[in-house]
Amino acid sequence: MDGILKLNERAAQLARTMTADAALLGIRVATLDNGARRLDCGIETPGGFEAGRRLAEVCLGGAGQVELTTVAVEDLELPGVFVRTDHPATACLASQYAGWAIKPEGFFAMGSGPLRAIARVEGPLYEALGYSESAEGPGVLVLETRTLPSAAVADWIATRAGLAAERLILLAAPTATPAAGVQIAARVVETALHKLHELQFDVRRVLCATGTAPIAPIAKNDMRAIGRTNDCVLYGGRVQLTVDADDAVLERLVPQVPSSASRDYGTPFYELFKRYEWDFYKVDPHLFSPARITITNVKSGRSFEAGELNPDVLRQSLFG
Repeated sequence: MDGILKLNERAAQLARTMTADAALLGIRVATLDNGARRLDCGIETPGGFEAGRRLAEVCLGGAGQVELTTVAVEDLELPGVFVRTDHPATACLASQYAGWAIKPEGFFAMGSGPLRAIARVEGPLYEALGYSESAEGPGVLVLETRTLPSAAVADWIATRAGLAAERLILLAAPTATPAAGVQIAARVVETALHKLHELQFDVRRVLCATGTAPIAPIAKNDMRAIGRTNDCVLYGGRVQLTVDADDAVLERLVPQVPSSASRDYGTPFYELFKRYEWDFYKVDPHLFSPARITITNVKSGRSFEAGELNPDVLRQSLFG
């Protein structure tokens, strides 16, 4: 399925709209010396919820929609997001998933967005998805970072993607900002898709998806924000998927999907992260999934549910 959805073109159009609305969104746009465009969504600018909503849709390559809403986790009511997509595997894993570590000398960020489908650094994932895009058009990458990417960083990215630097569009925001808080909450469906992929389920069988998650209150620094934003998905995220599969497979699979299936469940993520000496790779990978999942099978009409929202841990994380 080579570039059939044109994710980079869709994301580039969304970025152009953000550029036109830069003052409204509280973002700043610059053209770097090598011609790459850079949208600062919260590093030296205030950004905001609407900037984050649009940033999240860029992450999805324009193949999913994000709406701002209110999310209730029992008696805990918070601003939140509602995410929907009719192309879950491609929008969430080929585009939105933050799977590319951007690390030229003196810089680090996690990269998400449709440029990954051009660079295909995560080769096995893209082979499983059967998706790629060409380097002939624009390339759009979203960076979670506290440092503005320079022309040298853009050159590093462009070289590895096989793309001319002037075709590159970079959008950046740190974790402890309103814009990043929104776009991270909007990963709630992506976490479910990634968990299913890790459990060896063919995610191309997921036909459509919706999800909700709270938006974390702003933390005092990025490390604290990593904790809060993760907990909003792990303990407050709810996902509904429509799939084409066998009931027997789903009966076995669904209980393994929510975050409660992890040995590390039940501790606010910041405390867990600290316990593991700030090493993501020591955290049980099965933790990274929504709190509750419902999967409906189009073959039988049956629905399978697992997990539960956890207001106690969420309240401890956000307000403790």
